[in-house]
Amino acid sequence: MGKYAAMTKERSMLDTAISEHAGHFVDSYNVETLDVLGLVVQFLTPPRDDEPCVMRGTIPPGVVVPLHSHADPETFIQMSGEIEGLSQSPEGFVWVAIRPGDIFHVPGGAKHAFRNLSTGPAVMILISTSIIGRFFREIGKPITGDSRHSDPPSADAMQHFLKTAAAYGYWTRRRKRMRV
Repeated sequence: MGKYAAMTKERSMLDTAISEHAGHFVDSYNVETLDVLGLVVQFLTPPRDDEPCVMRGTIPPGVVVPLHSHADPETFIQMSGEIEGLSQSPEGFVWVAIRPGDIFHVPGGAKHAFRNLSTGPAVMILISTSIIGRFFREIGKPITGDSRHSDPPSADAMQHFLKTAAAYGYWTRRRKRMRV
């Protein structure tokens, strides 16, 4: 039996014995997937109390995640594509390039934003708290199969986002337009 066949057999055996309390592989293509105001968020681990929540996020080209902050720390591992992250320095805010392999950490309470100025999607792994995961569930729309929402968020969706963000204690920049 070849090395790949043995690994596949081991994974198959492990998958049949999965429980919530045992180590296991995650089928990253068969997970809860949401459209979060134009971003695609996939839960690689579910947002359970007192556990970290690991997500895969895809930022389509031209999309901006506006300036915001929350008490939850976030660590982003850039997998593919390139984005820019807004970081605060002693001189003020500065956009920094985030490329594949880069790790961008946002401490709790830090104001931050992201933008994808490239022509292709940018994919990252996001590690945060279950609170962030629950927030995404409240504001996101489920995506099933090959469906992807490409329409800009409606006024109602934005109002729901702002109301939910306020309920979670998140700070959002409410200006009509953020310069990018």
